[in-house]
Amino acid sequence: MFTVLAETRRAKPEDAHAISHVHEASWRNAYAGLVPYGALARMINRRDVKWWANAIRKSTLILVIEMDGKVVGYATLGPNRVSTFPHEGEVYEIYLLPEYQGIGLGSKLFADAMKELKQRSYKGAVVWVLSDNDPAISFYENAGGRAIANGSEHFDDKQLMKTAYAWN
Repeated sequence: MFTVLAETRRAKPEDAHAISHVHEASWRNAYAGLVPYGALARMINRRDVKWWANAIRKSTLILVIEMDGKVVGYATLGPNRVSTFPHEGEVYEIYLLPEYQGIGLGSKLFADAMKELKQRSYKGAVVWVLSDNDPAISFYENAGGRAIANGSEHFDDKQLMKTAYAWN
């Protein structure tokens, strides 16, 4: 038996390249076949190293998770963007490199993101997930989230449904 040591911390400007790599690899893994190819490529290309460095410099709340000094995942979080929800916080994104999924790092990163929201006095939190993304739905349901709303996103000429999961 072995122990996996992982550390979660705030992103620093020098993490921009690693976060950009995690973003690209995880989005291709999660959304290939769900999101039209052109739209997915544009979304990935828009968030290059420069974009991430700027986000970190602007104090966007980004957490990274490291194993052996290597950034293998990230989460972005902040105030809830839907004013009709009573939940004040939102985890906008949480992604891991595909080869680091399934070993508990996502759960640790998510728990640390929720802890960060609580430390900032946000009451409750939401996460949006594409309704066809079964692994993500299982992850959030296993984390105690309950579906509270549905919506949709348009990617090129394709409309995809999404579900909001909430925690009080």
